[in-house]
Amino acid sequence: MPLPFVKMHANGDDFIIVDRRGQDDPITAQIARRLGNRHTGIGFNQLAVVLDCDDAAARIKFWNANGTPLAACGSATRGVADRLMHEIGSDSIVLRTDRGLLTCTRQPGRQVSVNMGEPSLDWAAVPLAEAMDTRTLSISGNPAACSMGNPHCTYFVDDIDAVDVPAAGPLLENHALFPARTNVHFVQVLDRGHIRLRIWERGGGVPLGSGSCCCGAVVNGIRRGLLDATVLVQCDGGTLTVHWDGRGGVVLTGSVAPIMQGSAYVF
Repeated sequence: MPLPFVKMHANGDDFIIVDRRGQDDPITAQIARRLGNRHTGIGFNQLAVVLDCDDAAARIKFWNANGTPLAACGSATRGVADRLMHEIGSDSIVLRTDRGLLTCTRQPGRQVSVNMGEPSLDWAAVPLAEAMDTRTLSISGNPAACSMGNPHCTYFVDDIDAVDVPAAGPLLENHALFPARTNVHFVQVLDRGHIRLRIWERGGGVPLGSGSCCCGAVVNGIRRGLLDATVLVQCDGGTLTVHWDGRGGVVLTGSVAPIMQGSAYVF
């Protein structure tokens, strides 16, 4: 059956949107894997399925390219918000994800903000396999951890170019401390309002960027006393802004842009 889709990116973090409002949801883990293959499918970091919702403009379900579900995706949430705000002629919209109700707003310069909700900071909520202070984990390198609906582990390094992310990432993603596995960040603090970030994404490899990883990295940097409340995050694919006052939701702001639209065949 043909499945219409739109492909977008946020500073190189690419995703596809499948709008199934008023229709059934055909996406399974197998279909997500098939569509996510960059050689035999469409190729993406995440897939966002847009569904009907009683208490928001739409509900979004997310899939990784390897067919695993995830609760949060800052890039695809902003992409869906961008499209639906155009559709209804508004500069703000509320969407529901597994993180709850998320408010999205249009910003100058073709940018979109999303309040990603409060981070989870307790060890059991990340989750970790044992109780410890999530600001400084008792494993090699003493990273910090939090959850933005998906787990994040952040290493602060002096020279990010010296880190072999493809080699280090899988080992840390599957470390025994993380029973649900984890996203892994490597952060070089340039100043209190500017960081460089490279990512190993749980279930996705090395992306050019990731909205939720930007949020997790900044939250962990603020908790370590290294960063101010508003931070420019320089990823391989471009720069985003993250704001967190240490108490409320984490606000992610950046550009989103369409790439193509078409139909994929699912069977």
